[in-house]
Amino acid sequence: MDINLKTLLLAGIGSMALTYEKANEMIDTLVKKGELTVNQGKELNEELKRVVKSQESEKKSQNVDAETLKSVLQELNLPTKADIDELKTRIDNLEKK
Repeated sequence: MDINLKTLLLAGIGSMALTYEKANEMIDTLVKKGELTVNQGKELNEELKRVVKSQESEKKSQNVDAETLKSVLQELNLPTKADIDELKTRIDNLEKK
């Protein structure tokens, strides 16, 4: 399973965007039904925007941290999964001889 950090981050952002859209739809529905006033709907929508922006900036800072971590791991010259898989294959081939 080869899921890299970028793919995971993009999936999180995509799900956050979808959640934001669904929340907006729900607020609009409640306003139309009269369960929320227009002003309450606007306030909820603004709060939702603030939360999304806050989460986006947090994700960006985590991405910087992830890049730093990735850089440090590369400097340590640790074997990658591909390196280990290659070694396993070579060992299997040697054992077959």
